[in-house]
Amino acid sequence: MEVGTRTVHILGVTAHPTAAWATATQLARNLLAGLGERASGFRYLLRDRDSRYTAAVDAAFTADGIEILTTAPQAPKMNAHVERFIRSVRAECTDRILLYNEQHARSVLAEYAEHYNSGRPHRALHLRAPADDPDVIPFPAQRIHRHNVLGGLIHEYRNAS
Repeated sequence: MEVGTRTVHILGVTAHPTAAWATATQLARNLLAGLGERASGFRYLLRDRDSRYTAAVDAAFTADGIEILTTAPQAPKMNAHVERFIRSVRAECTDRILLYNEQHARSVLAEYAEHYNSGRPHRALHLRAPADDPDVIPFPAQRIHRHNVLGGLIHEYRNAS
């Protein structure tokens, strides 16, 4: 999660996270490649002290000049933004859907991340989504269009044009 913009990136999905899965430096490289030129604007990566994160994963980020910071032991409030996202994704999505395999989980989480980044209002962003243009002031619409997300589990409302 990018703390300043609250933009979420889902790196991978697995039923049984192991050190081998977490050390797949390809996940880190995919994130950095997906960020493109924006990756140079990041100075820190805050992560927990899980033993699954090894030096190989850290090296992928430090090679791009991103310093790795770890949270204090048993201090979930140090990473409060991510903890809040995890609470939101569980309450709004995964606790309400029966996930039947990794591919389905990957699909559901990708769709939820898209909703979280482009359709879900955030209090810290003055009820805007992370992908909203901050220079555009939304005007009240005469007609509202409802769009279903995750098969109708979540509804997004937009101005009808």
